[in-house]
Formats: sequence, structure tokens, C-alpha cells
Amino acid sequence: MTRNVVVTGGGTGIGYEVARRFAEAGEQVVIVGRRRAVLEEAAATFGPNVTPLVCDLADPDAVEAALAELPERIDVLVNNAGSRETVIGAGPHALLARWRGDFERNVLTVVLLTESIRDRLTPGSGRVVTISSIAALRGAGSYGAAKASLHAWNNFLAAQLGTSGITANIVAPGTVAGTEFFGPRLDEAEVSRRAARTLLGRIGETGEVAAAVQFLASPEAGFITGEILHCNGGELLGR
Repeated sequence: MTRNVVVTGGGTGIGYEVARRFAEAGEQVVIVGRRRAVLEEAAATFGPNVTPLVCDLADPDAVEAALAELPERIDVLVNNAGSRETVIGAGPHALLARWRGDFERNVLTVVLLTESIRDRLTPGSGRVVTISSIAALRGAGSYGAAKASLHAWNNFLAAQLGTSGITANIVAPGTVAGTEFFGPRLDEAEVSRRAARTLLGRIGETGEVAAAVQFLASPEAGFITGEILHCNGGELLGR
């Protein structure tokens, strides 16, 4: 049976590759994000079974309005939307802006949508997969703290959904090429530096993270829940 899949941040990077894989598998996919042009371009590339939905997931009013455009039955939810707050400066006001921005962009974007559609997740086979980061374990100021809070929340979510046979897991990538996250900072020298920190001697690709997501969303992963799947080439060993 064709599944209904929702992928946030599905217009670029890891989310784009996740959405592409589900679309190629014949699933009905909704890609959610803030930028209409990016989403529409991705949807046109993927084909008619992919629908773009513009929504600022950190805004509760926008999330509430978007519910009417989402499927009544959701088999897979992939929480991929997130970014790093770029506010810089000294003093408490700059600190507040940076920490609040990272929390809103990386935590609220996940929690508001997931909690809003919990009753639509398919009992017995529903899947929630959330993208975190190696920063949650290594430590990276406000961004790492925001991602780490998703780990605690996912434990709670897995316990809440488990009685209905629905799983909730996290994929925590290391450095991955082909995303907008690093911008111009990920030049050749930085790639070499980061690659040297891994056991494999290279950085990751978006398709490798998407494959991990696809596995956790599969029927075969039905007995895995409340887990963090590290996808970092051995840069930081799981614990």
C-alpha cells in the first residue's frame, strides 16, 4: 500500500534527498518549508506524487493553518527542517537572539508539527524520524544544545507513541556535503580538516543520511524506537 510521507525541509540538502527516495519508491510525499520557489522546483523535479506545502514551522498559527493541507493519515513523518542561527555580537541581547533563534529553528519546528499531527500517525506502522546532529553530542553552544534537546524529547515521544505501535527515532549526521548548512565555510581546506577527524577519511553525502532515514521509516525497522542512529563516518563513536 502506498504510504503518505511528510518531509520538512524537503526542498534542499538532506530533506531533498529523503523526499526523492520516497518519491522514487512510489510513496505520496508532502515537502514542507518556508521557501515556495525552492519547494515548487523540487516537487516539479520529483514528479506528480510530491506536493509542496509552504509553512513556517516555528509559527504555531502557520502550523495550525497547514493542517488542512496535510494528509489525514500520515505513515511517515521526517523532521528535517532546521538551521543555525547566524546572529553574532556580544552582550545578553545577542546571546538571547542566538539561543532563541536556534531553539525556534531546530526544536519548535519539530515539536509543533509532530505534536499537531500525532493523532494522524498510522497505528501499528507509523514512523517518526528526526534529524539531529553530531553537535548534540559533541557540544556546539546554542545549536548543539537545541539539537540535544531533541534527543530528550524523542525519548518522551517514543514512550508516548509506543503503545500505538508507532516508532520514533533520530538520525544524527556528522559533516555532510551538499547542504546549505555550512555555506562558503565548507571550502576545500575545511573539508580536508573535517574528513581527517573521521575513521573513514571523508565527509558524508546527503544520500547516505537519507538511506539511514529510509531504513528507520521501513517496516523492517518496526522493533527499533527511541534510538539515535549516528551517521558520521566514525567522527564520534556512538554512546
